[in-house]
Amino acid sequence: MKKIAIQGIEGSNHHIVAKNYYNDTIKLEECLSFDILVDNLLSNKCNQGIMAIENTIAGSIIPNYALIDNNNLHISGEYYLPIHHHLMVLPGQKIEDITEVCSHPMALLQCKEFFKNHKHIKLIEDVDTSAVAKRISEKKLKNIAAIAPKIAADIFNLEVIEDEIQTIKNNATRFVILQTTKPKNGKENINKASLKFELDHKRGSLATLLNVMSDCKLNLTKIQSLPKIETPWKYSFFVDVTFDSYTDYEKAKSIIEIMAEDFKILGEYKNGRI
Repeated sequence: MKKIAIQGIEGSNHHIVAKNYYNDTIKLEECLSFDILVDNLLSNKCNQGIMAIENTIAGSIIPNYALIDNNNLHISGEYYLPIHHHLMVLPGQKIEDITEVCSHPMALLQCKEFFKNHKHIKLIEDVDTSAVAKRISEKKLKNIAAIAPKIAADIFNLEVIEDEIQTIKNNATRFVILQTTKPKNGKENINKASLKFELDHKRGSLATLLNVMSDCKLNLTKIQSLPKIETPWKYSFFVDVTFDSYTDYEKAKSIIEIMAEDFKILGEYKNGRI
């Protein structure tokens, strides 16, 4: 049985991804931070881990790029999950009774517009969406609500008093599947890659490299820069590319390897949006 590390607990979005991504029976390792998730992978306590990497509203989860890179983790797959935020409480309460809402900072950010119409409610950041729901249930906390997936209300016997409170209804988060060893996905199953490289601080260096990708028929779906802490004003670039032909991708790799510094393949896998 595979042991999968997730950020958060049962009832969280990471839990939903684990249920949907794996066909086999799995055992969950609940982690209250992404750092703990990585530690569980590095210690071989878990076979794989699931990590949120970007959201259509809040953008990239930038520290997670550094965690993947600095710990030499490999991306073996990805999953796009539509995000649905629900306001849940102990049964019998109404929204007028609520004085505090606790949830993960990302969930609070994605529901800001809803709470503009409920100014009596104080928003408090917490470590995990589902963990708040569990705490409300176990401690019978009145006047406090959680923002969490609907599955959390089912698991912890809470009542949903407001459905779909996210600001933008077409809201999704991209999750990556991580492991410490290089995955054996097979070229025939690979049509997406996550790459990391550095460039000299020269005019046109990034544009030239992006032109190479275009000439090799790669579609750039994501680019994210992170500063190199030990080298002021130098940046690492993290890019995702999709392609129809693995041969085109191999050609691009060979050229990028010559042009760029510290070139690293973070993962080669199947596009989760297909």
